Amino acid sequence: MMSQLTLRWLTKTKLQPMAAASTAIQKTQLFHTSPACMEIRKLARLRVVDNSDLGKRAMAEGRPPRCIHVYNKRGVGLIGDKVLVAIKGQMKKGILVGLKQNQPSKQPKFDSNNLVLIDDNGSPLGTRIHVPIPSILRTILKEKTLAKGADYTKVLAIASRFV
Repeated sequence: MMSQLTLRWLTKTKLQPMAAASTAIQKTQLFHTSPACMEIRKLARLRVVDNSDLGKRAMAEGRPPRCIHVYNKRGVGLIGDKVLVAIKGQMKKGILVGLKQNQPSKQPKFDSNNLVLIDDNGSPLGTRIHVPIPSILRTILKEKTLAKGADYTKVLAIASRFV
């Protein structure tokens, strides 16, 4: 059995540093501690590159959208894949137009993971794309555009520069 003196000594020496460490952990959680992912998986941070109002506000506040779901079988997003993102407390869909991960030959590698926001029928929310997008995206998105499905060619129409 522990005496009162032993319990006082334990609370002063052992438990106070643990409490101080927990407050230090809480203070450091205010900053982004993880870098941007090299591949697009769940919770990967993305950069909105169109001029949609929702995307501009989220990027200006420093709260970039995060990937919730990748619409393919592998679960890893590639160029031209459709993703579901959480942005400003809303769920929106988007198309990946530039990735940081290593690409196959003759496809450019970007400095950030770029995203263009779209609505449910495939038309983009913005009217302009600010960064150059890879030209291989033309063939990828034209294959994914079906007769009755979403029309991704509108994303290509608002792009001004291709790499």
